[in-house]
Amino acid sequence: MTVGQDVVETSCFVNCLNTLSTLTLDIVLPLSDDAVACMTLWTAIILGAVEGLTEFLPISSTGHLILVGHALGFTGAHAVSFEIAIQLGAILSVVVYLRRRLWGLLQQFPSDPTSRQTGLGLGVAFLPAAVVGLATHSWIEAHLFGPVTVAGALVVGGVVMLVIEYTVKAFSITAVEEVGLRAAWWVGMAQCLSLFPGVSRSAATIMGGMLVGMDRRTATEFSFLLALPTMIAATGYKIVKSRALLFQEDPLLFPLGLAVAFLTGLLTVAAFLSYIKQHTFKPFAYYRIVLGICVLAVLG
Repeated sequence: MTVGQDVVETSCFVNCLNTLSTLTLDIVLPLSDDAVACMTLWTAIILGAVEGLTEFLPISSTGHLILVGHALGFTGAHAVSFEIAIQLGAILSVVVYLRRRLWGLLQQFPSDPTSRQTGLGLGVAFLPAAVVGLATHSWIEAHLFGPVTVAGALVVGGVVMLVIEYTVKAFSITAVEEVGLRAAWWVGMAQCLSLFPGVSRSAATIMGGMLVGMDRRTATEFSFLLALPTMIAATGYKIVKSRALLFQEDPLLFPLGLAVAFLTGLLTVAAFLSYIKQHTFKPFAYYRIVLGICVLAVLG
């Protein structure tokens, strides 16, 4: 991959970078947990769109939601609950997009060894983050949900992505059906890193997949499939635990955010899978680094 090709790949993200960089100009130091959350119609729409656009890209949806939430003045316990809960919309977009594959996997699971291996592999990959997340989620939400930690993680994650892209060249696993339990386990261990806001679940699992031998498309598809049990568990837990907060204002704002996240997520999944057939993840890495540096510069 030449420098010229990198520039071409990166150009399609310039407008997005400019928009989000503008938003960071309004970010201030993290507000206290008891800060008043200002939930409006546009807040729900904007955060839903940000969730759908970023959930399955290796740029951290949680990190972007935290940054945009601070820019909009939407912080505190209500904001954290809303930002996690609207991930359900993005989950549904993957279910709809991969519905035929998921249905085939479920139908063939009892009788087809390959389908069983895929299903068991997803289960094995799900376990590490489920255990670690259950034990640490309260501490993480209380101490790490802020612009500084997110910006730092964006930069570090971007550098790691570039290192992997420039060093990993051989891919022995070229289909999700070829992913064994050992490879799935290491992807699951990599997913634990995404519990740190700003790392990105997609980035951690996709890069983890590449490190164990998956090609880019296989790693991306496995990451999407792994997102279903992982995000359903995390989002379901948060919705049940914080249902009073989610509906404390206008009861239509939460469903609105879900709907926007679903629609934008559906478009993003289709575009991303098409994009990755012929491109690398380098533009996303550069975007993360630039955005993280911009946020750190604004915060001083």
